[in-house]
Amino acid sequence: LGEAFYVLYVDSYLPVDYRAVGECFLRSGQLGLMTVYENHGRYDTSNVWFEGGEIKLYDKKNKVPTMHHIDYGLGVFRAGAFGGFSRGVVVDLAEVQKSLVARRQLAGCEIKQRFYEIGSHAGLKELDALLRAGNVSRATPRPPGGGPR
Repeated sequence: LGEAFYVLYVDSYLPVDYRAVGECFLRSGQLGLMTVYENHGRYDTSNVWFEGGEIKLYDKKNKVPTMHHIDYGLGVFRAGAFGGFSRGVVVDLAEVQKSLVARRQLAGCEIKQRFYEIGSHAGLKELDALLRAGNVSRATPRPPGGGPR
């Protein structure tokens, strides 16, 4: 895949500026970057504690009250992020991300535009209606630390 690459969840439509996310990743200097959305359990279960522009905790199974964000469905990684995992073995991306958080090597990039789940008929129908009505706009990520866009 090369030295650095994007990973996109296949069941998500993300109206985001991919170049800006890549620039956020490059500025971070870290092995990985997770885009996050302040969800408060609205579109799915929140699974990220994101505070002060930093991912403090990411866990899809063990929830804590400080988890108000959700992983947005787009990440950027350096090949070295996968260095501690065996080649040729299937690895859950969540395990890679949790490992990076533990090593303080997973940058966070907050996105203000919601994601759209398209892995179901209901999700596809909702997005189709929103797109036809012109109610989906592209978002620009917030730099780490929550500064100006």
